[in-house]
Amino acid sequence: MKKDIILAGVGGQGILSIAAVIGMAAIDSDLYVKQAEVHGMSQRGGAVQSHLRISDRPIYSDLIPAGSCDMILSVEPMESLRYIPFLDKEGWLITNSKPFRNIDNYPDEQELFDEIRGMSNSLLIDADRIASEVGSRKVSNIVMLGASAGSLGLTMDSLESSINGIFGRKGEEIIRMNIDALHAGKREAEAQLIS
Repeated sequence: MKKDIILAGVGGQGILSIAAVIGMAAIDSDLYVKQAEVHGMSQRGGAVQSHLRISDRPIYSDLIPAGSCDMILSVEPMESLRYIPFLDKEGWLITNSKPFRNIDNYPDEQELFDEIRGMSNSLLIDADRIASEVGSRKVSNIVMLGASAGSLGLTMDSLESSINGIFGRKGEEIIRMNIDALHAGKREAEAQLIS
């Protein structure tokens, strides 16, 4: 088993929390993990991305070579498209549909969505809406994690356990909201794949 994942978004959207949950779940599942992250002006809404590699065999590099990424998981649609050159031809692009308009010349939303939908393997998830329904837009990153869960090679139990470990100090309500967000994202992805 091997999964190479690029996590993408902008500062403050919870990319590193997604990486932490996946990483802890992978380690608890006796898998090897390597991670490399770039924080580009994250305090000001700049690009943030993380290379996350999971395998049942030792991993020697933390960077994903171009053309070999299994999944781009993004919490921002424009940011998802930055990393297309890394995506394997059979890889998946899973992204939030809610733009984070941090630049004056942000591309036309419909053009972005058309490009994303034009890919052979893509999911466009309204994570902000789903997160609001769960209880807080702050868990939209975990909604996106849930949307990718079917392709991670990790069990939902391991992801839930990781959420418990990472958010435990914040209390039961926060843990429950994040677990609900995880399941809501998974349901949304499954519904889109069926239709």
